[in-house]
Amino acid sequence: MPRYVILQHDHPELHWDLMLQAGDKLRTWRLAKAPIKPGEAIEATAIGDHRLMYLDYEGPVSGGRGRVVQWDHGYYEEEIPIRLEERRVVRLQGMRLQGMAVIEPVCGERWIFRFIG
Repeated sequence: MPRYVILQHDHPELHWDLMLQAGDKLRTWRLAKAPIKPGEAIEATAIGDHRLMYLDYEGPVSGGRGRVVQWDHGYYEEEIPIRLEERRVVRLQGMRLQGMAVIEPVCGERWIFRFIG
């Protein structure tokens, strides 16, 4: 089963990076806030793929780009087969989040993340 991680990242301002394992890379979205309230729509931005090492990494980010700390991690499975730029429905089995989440595009790199629970 593929893994996921949500990293709290303090640069350039506090945000959370949602990373879903997709083969040998991590598909990544920058979340404006932590997904604490079930059903809350959180602004997300699709950013470049990351290396798998971030599944287990905490510490400084190269190039003076702050630090990351694991906020949540675990496994996920796709509920609906997906192409890269389409709505994703996943079931998260993590330390904090356990349940359904939806990531859907709004326009360009802008997305909405919603943890349903």
